[in-house]
Amino acid sequence: MTHEHRIALLIDADNSPADMIDEVLDELAKEGVINIRRAYGNWKSPYLNAWAALLHDFAIQPFQQFDYTRGKNATDAAMIIDAMDLLYTKQLDGFGIVSSDSDFTPLVMRLRANGLKVYGFGEQKTPKPFVNACSKFLYLENLRRPEEAPSAAPAEAAASVAATDGNASPKPAPTRADANNLRSDTRLVNLLRKAVEAAADEEGWAGLGAVGQHIAKQASFDSRNYGYAKLSGLFQAIGLFDMRTHGKGLQVRDPRAATS
Repeated sequence: MTHEHRIALLIDADNSPADMIDEVLDELAKEGVINIRRAYGNWKSPYLNAWAALLHDFAIQPFQQFDYTRGKNATDAAMIIDAMDLLYTKQLDGFGIVSSDSDFTPLVMRLRANGLKVYGFGEQKTPKPFVNACSKFLYLENLRRPEEAPSAAPAEAAASVAATDGNASPKPAPTRADANNLRSDTRLVNLLRKAVEAAADEEGWAGLGAVGQHIAKQASFDSRNYGYAKLSGLFQAIGLFDMRTHGKGLQVRDPRAATS
């Protein structure tokens, strides 16, 4: 029997949109079984009404955390303490952390130092240190399915926001980076080139699957964060690599290596 990875999902409800929980669970289900599902926040606050309405449907256990200081919440500390308890008392293979707060960066690094995978989910405003610390990080805006784009009339949309006490936010469609933006991202370009080089054969060609595996070992990366459903689409869009079909798969090559 194959071992199914066991994952604990911890949600910072104070800093995460409730309407994306279905997508988060779908992504984590690809990595393993989500044995633990917990959401943290001040559940007496009307801003968490949208989350409260979803808890039973998705078998998420709420954890109450009062705001000790006006204007600040104590959710981060509660989640960090709980995560460390789970690390040492449960046999887990990974954590899913839903938040756009950089305060979780040290926690992520600690969990990874213990050999666990950490899957982060947050909005585009999430600070880079938290994004880069995760084994994989996905922007929630880019996980939104096309059919989820707002279609209600303005009056209906306003009523919907009011019904959730302002916890709902506008639903921007996923943005796709063009060639110029991709090429100007030095970190991305270097990451792709080094991954191709590491997986390349004597002629410089590398299987796309092997390239993706190499990237996953060293960086928090997902092509969907750039607006492309698959890695092949990202390679094609950036236009810096040769591509060809080889057998049943795709191969890529850095043209600089072909001429060296």
